[in-house]
Amino acid sequence: MKELLLFVVRELVDQPGAVRVRQREGRFTVTLELTVAPGDAGKVIGRGGRVAKALRDVLGVAAARERKRVHLDIKS
Repeated sequence: MKELLLFVVRELVDQPGAVRVRQREGRFTVTLELTVAPGDAGKVIGRGGRVAKALRDVLGVAAARERKRVHLDIKS
């Protein structure tokens, strides 16, 4: 899931080198902490949070295949 998030976010932002993802796994959950450049935070969040919601939906499907839940935290 980490690789999927990195791929998608690097295509969205202006500074792909500044994208970092930290993954913490529990028994039934995966927490992904996404860090982007301050100028790219709006592109990852989107108008009204639409892009962030879409990212969470895609990650949720990938996590369901592994019978887990995913949480995405976005930081700039």
